[in-house]
Amino acid sequence: MSYQVLARKLRPPDFESLVGQEHVVRALTHALTSGRLHHAYLFTGTRGVGKTTVARLLAKCLNCETGVTAKPCGQCTTCREIAEGRFVDLIEVDAASRTKVDDTRDLLENVQYLPTRGRFKVYLIDEVHMLSAASFNALLKTLEEPPEHVKFLLATTDPKKVPVTVLSRCLQFQLKNLLPERIAAYLDEVLVAEDIEHDAQSLDLIARAARGSMRDALSILDQSIAFGGGKLTAHDVGELLGTIERRELEDILEALAANDGPGLLGAAEHFAERSADFREVLSTLLGTLHELAVLQLVPDNAPGTDPAVAQFADRFDAETLQLLYQIVLIGLRDLALAPDPRTGFEMTLLRALAFQPDAGSGNRAGEDGQPVEKRAASKQHRPAGKRTVGAPRAAARIGAGEQDDEWYALTGQLDVGGVARMIVEHSLLESCADDHWHLTLDSAHDTLLNERQRAVVERAIAKQLGKPLRLTIRVDAVTRETPAARSARERKERHARAVAALEADATVQSLLGDFDAQLNVESVRPLGS
Repeated sequence: MSYQVLARKLRPPDFESLVGQEHVVRALTHALTSGRLHHAYLFTGTRGVGKTTVARLLAKCLNCETGVTAKPCGQCTTCREIAEGRFVDLIEVDAASRTKVDDTRDLLENVQYLPTRGRFKVYLIDEVHMLSAASFNALLKTLEEPPEHVKFLLATTDPKKVPVTVLSRCLQFQLKNLLPERIAAYLDEVLVAEDIEHDAQSLDLIARAARGSMRDALSILDQSIAFGGGKLTAHDVGELLGTIERRELEDILEALAANDGPGLLGAAEHFAERSADFREVLSTLLGTLHELAVLQLVPDNAPGTDPAVAQFADRFDAETLQLLYQIVLIGLRDLALAPDPRTGFEMTLLRALAFQPDAGSGNRAGEDGQPVEKRAASKQHRPAGKRTVGAPRAAARIGAGEQDDEWYALTGQLDVGGVARMIVEHSLLESCADDHWHLTLDSAHDTLLNERQRAVVERAIAKQLGKPLRLTIRVDAVTRETPAARSARERKERHARAVAALEADATVQSLLGDFDAQLNVESVRPLGS
């Protein structure tokens, strides 16, 4: 027996087997059960989501020999003939190849006659938006006053091209694109049933490449099985599809985190050597940056993040991730305008490097050979003239204000970014005796805290002090000034002093008078800010 492709072999025999269109199945099931049947149905959605499959199943439900039902038997002659595409009263038409009005008139000539064998004569018109205006007019006359024994099932990928006069006479159902997770789960069931060796990463690649289409996913799966010699691996599927694995972006992320220009160009060279699609690389990089942003702010929503990628959540602060995402997004949009794709790709990466805060100094080393602080975020409120800060003294030995000063100085030295940086800046040190530290996080920022971020802060403090410690963080209202509040106050004070200095400057006052101008206070930026 000849091989049957998976997309045909696995065509759902009933509504219960249909994947991912529960809203459509529910509505049709209720209509069939209650007998509230419309004379015309329009199924819309992108390719491969199940439009014609749903239409054929509905035709089976209408004509099953057991009666009109939401659960056709699948065993009677009618059910078998519909499944095999040879039922005489199911007239399937591809509108793309029959656009002329004469074709439509010939098709509708027999509408008035009773079905030959079935209960209903069903017209299934695929890609109905391809009909000409005259053809739609001919169809409209029948839709307005259809015989009771006729049902019209229309399918289209572009409902906007269907005249509103036709739309208004149809019951419309929008079929959804399937989520990659749903597609991957179904493919896993298929491969287990087919006894084909595979890994989860290969299914994720196929599911993403299918872009919501189950039919495309099954077609890609067929190709992947053939390409892999009867088994699936992420490497083989990636090579077949030309897709980029998240791990391949580690060099780019590492170079961006370290402000390493040569490293960035080396990563671009790697992708050029393997003839990668630079648009695909940028798209994957966008997805990775989004995943890192989610991991920073809502870690519970990113449980399946690749550990090799997840490590970078602590290498960038939240603002830098947003900036990188915007730069890559614009680079992807403008890639077609570049002299060639590689040039556009490299310029996007170099732009991402150049516009990072403190990009010029982040990869230099001091005289002792140790790297200078990598991110501007970790230098926001570093006290002038200090390179390192020791542990704050216990509050029992000094006043709370002095302890807050020492905690403020220490937080400026901690090598953390993102959510962990926000936690330390919105916290107060309550005690640090016996190497057991207690912080209070401002309750206005309680959503930042989880065990992972607590551990990040604990490691950062221990690393800065050069000794192990235990850290406890509780959430409560704070009554003293946190480092974040102090930084904000000091910025306002510096800004006020700068404005006052400008207003007192004779040259500035002369210019304002000569040009009848006003000082734009909001645009004043103190030196060093």
